[in-house]
Amino acid sequence: MPLKTTSRPKAPSTASKTKPETKPKAKSKAKPGVKTKAGVKVKTKAKVKPAAKAAAKAKPEATFIAEPIPPVVEAPELQSFDASEEDAGLRLDHFLVARLQEVSRVRVQQLIEQGKVLVNERPAKASLKLKGSEVIEVTGKIEAPALKAIPENIPLDVVFEDRSLAVVNKPAGMVVHAGAGSPEDERNRGTLVNALLYRFRVLSGVGGDLRPGIVHRLDKDTSGLLVVAKSDRAHQKLAEQFSSRQVSKTYLALVHNWPKDETGSIDDPIGRDPKNRTRMSVAGIDPRNALSHYKVLERLLTPYGRFALVEVKIESGRTHQIRVHMASIGHPVVGDTLYGAPEYLLPRTLSREQQGNAISVRTQVRRTKSHGAGAAALNLERNFLHAARLHFVHPVSGKALDFEAPLPKELEEFLDRLRKSAESVE
Repeated sequence: MPLKTTSRPKAPSTASKTKPETKPKAKSKAKPGVKTKAGVKVKTKAKVKPAAKAAAKAKPEATFIAEPIPPVVEAPELQSFDASEEDAGLRLDHFLVARLQEVSRVRVQQLIEQGKVLVNERPAKASLKLKGSEVIEVTGKIEAPALKAIPENIPLDVVFEDRSLAVVNKPAGMVVHAGAGSPEDERNRGTLVNALLYRFRVLSGVGGDLRPGIVHRLDKDTSGLLVVAKSDRAHQKLAEQFSSRQVSKTYLALVHNWPKDETGSIDDPIGRDPKNRTRMSVAGIDPRNALSHYKVLERLLTPYGRFALVEVKIESGRTHQIRVHMASIGHPVVGDTLYGAPEYLLPRTLSREQQGNAISVRTQVRRTKSHGAGAAALNLERNFLHAARLHFVHPVSGKALDFEAPLPKELEEFLDRLRKSAESVE
């Protein structure tokens, strides 16, 4: 049966206020309730008093203030790597970026420029092509001013909030936290952290100076639910739940082609792509275990090709996990050009697929420009991937919390256009 993504739950009329979860009555018999906000369904086993009133009486456990912070080391000291035959042809900076995963390419290039990287005991250029038998040594470190987090008045869709945590519905296009660089750099503005600092002021400091309150992340072009910690205690407890896989995360994705089976699991480790540091791969460097389970909700046979709406649950949280796993079995997420999805969808794509002829992105762009609107091209300027459901246990009260967010408008409209172009196959 097709998934109904447009329905919005209603709050029960019998809802009533209760005391904050930190001071329950001895014989409280609050029934499970449902609260809604901005189309997001929230199920809880106990109602929670609005955070604004609870926060006024509570003393925060940790406070992150957006002020300059001390310099931080962005590269390790005295490390040695042996290049293998598989590394032959790689640039020196690409080789190091793949191995120093917590260090940006800019920092690696600075290390090389300052003569703190030796190849066979001699300084080298970042563009040096490795032969596969070299010994590469990192002999120094770079100390650079850390990024100063700046509060920004950016609208936030907060679906739940109390004095310990908040759950937000992140839009696509918003980066969770900034990377290395100047705080005035435009690329480091407009992040979720900037918005959180303005909205809440008090956030956990466990995640470090660049990631106050951030317990887990979503990719820039992925929308959906994300939990944020306001106190160190909440952060630590939530982190334990994530590491022990007690948190349930469910995503909705539209993928190319039809999976062979209605359900399946992908149990392939994921590591950094050795030739492209922006990508991850099931054949990457230093892979870590990753497990994803998918279930086909709807199959679409359209003039633009075959598509499947799938529900994906992940038991680990590797970078780009769903995108990498689905692409690895021949089902890239629609709109995800980084992992092989086409940028444009044109009619007659299905007939070309049946003939075994692929249509290149270059050809699609040329046809779109030459035919204009007559080509009826479809283009999704984001990935069709949405964090739809989130379940975890409240780190302080111990109550089970369930949250659900429907597909955002742009994904719903895109899916409707595909559904109208052809009948769904159930």
